[in-house]
Amino acid sequence: MAQSQGWLRRYFKAFCKGFFVAVPVAVTFLDRVACVARVEGASMQPSLNPGGSQSSDVVLLNHWKVRNFEVQRGDIVSLVSPKNPEQKIIKRVIALEGDIIRTIGHKNRLVKVPRGHIWVEGDHRGHSFDSNSFGPVSLGLLHAHATHILWPPERWQRLESVLPPERFPIHSNDE
Repeated sequence: MAQSQGWLRRYFKAFCKGFFVAVPVAVTFLDRVACVARVEGASMQPSLNPGGSQSSDVVLLNHWKVRNFEVQRGDIVSLVSPKNPEQKIIKRVIALEGDIIRTIGHKNRLVKVPRGHIWVEGDHRGHSFDSNSFGPVSLGLLHAHATHILWPPERWQRLESVLPPERFPIHSNDE
């Protein structure tokens, strides 16, 4: 009996040591490096959730890639909603700071993206709450860069940074 209690005590002690090391490492990894998230809604169709409400894509979100606010036109990013800070949204970067963009339904037909901001839009024009509703988004609201679809298995793929041809900026700082 005493021998089994000694084994149990050693097991519990080893478990606690592992737990108190593993949990902070896991939390740090998920907060600073990468995590996964389920994408809901139709705003990014057909890139994400092409099946509509029947399915939800699960994507890999890379925090490390946006730590220095380095994003490109066409990137799919996760960001804190400018209208509801408790909600995260996923959109495509259309324009960078200094770009002049032709808007779709925004109060101004042309917008020059201010310094420290980006212009984001959903791929499904009629069903997206994006910069056309709330204007340019501060880079400080960037959460992560969506890099891969992980679920469902038949949709495993890398998410390419592709800008729809009709959404190129009228003028960009690259020119």
